[in-house]
Amino acid sequence: MAYNPNQYGGYQQSPPPPQQQQAYGSPHMAGTPQNRYSQPPPPQQQQQQYGYGAPPPPQQQGYPPQNYARPPPMQHAPPPGADPQLWSWFTAVDTDHSGQLTVDELQRALVNGDWSPFNIETVRTMVNMFDTDNTGTIDFQEFAGLWKYIEDWKRCFQTFDVDGSGSIDRNEMKNALRTFGYNLSDRFISVLIQKFDKYGHGGQTGKGDVTFDNFVQACVNVKTLTDSFRAFDTDNDGWIQINYEQFLELVIRQKA
Repeated sequence: MAYNPNQYGGYQQSPPPPQQQQAYGSPHMAGTPQNRYSQPPPPQQQQQQYGYGAPPPPQQQGYPPQNYARPPPMQHAPPPGADPQLWSWFTAVDTDHSGQLTVDELQRALVNGDWSPFNIETVRTMVNMFDTDNTGTIDFQEFAGLWKYIEDWKRCFQTFDVDGSGSIDRNEMKNALRTFGYNLSDRFISVLIQKFDKYGHGGQTGKGDVTFDNFVQACVNVKTLTDSFRAFDTDNDGWIQINYEQFLELVIRQKA
């Protein structure tokens, strides 16, 4: 198995964002200077009222789409030191009032710029990243970190969504990955778009782009696979030779 850095630029360039708690591809919460995702993006043109030029359905008027979430009514007072607005979101999403958010609860609360629900796999990845006590759910403190993560990715997404369409096309994806240090071929970009175009499955012809949630998932997957590959590329030349079990190990690491 080989990856030729001389052909496509390799991964010797600056890598994507640092990990938080081994979360591949996640923006670093501390906002270190080399962290591309957590730095403020270049000034963008003012978005339309409902974001990315996609107005919400009539029953959803008034939603703040820039938060990628459904607005809850204010609940009871937040804990001392907690952000009241963030607490109101948490308590509204916590439909069973358990003090913990499940993957399903969080997925029902998150929407893309086109008002489609978040990919459940993206939500599960986010929960796993911030579930510090390994309960399979997230409490309010963990939710605060996850929300910051979403906001950082949102700013990153808006930076590369240059036409304000609410989705990332091939050229925008190529530009994003190149900025993160992955100078990949057009063929690979097309494969990536096809994989993460939510409208291009089940025999349907997709739109040739990816929504916010799948953009996050695609970038995380590229970084996770690259990190797994790099673990075997001990001389950092972009080439590896592995046997069958090592290949299985590489894949299993990526699934972990």
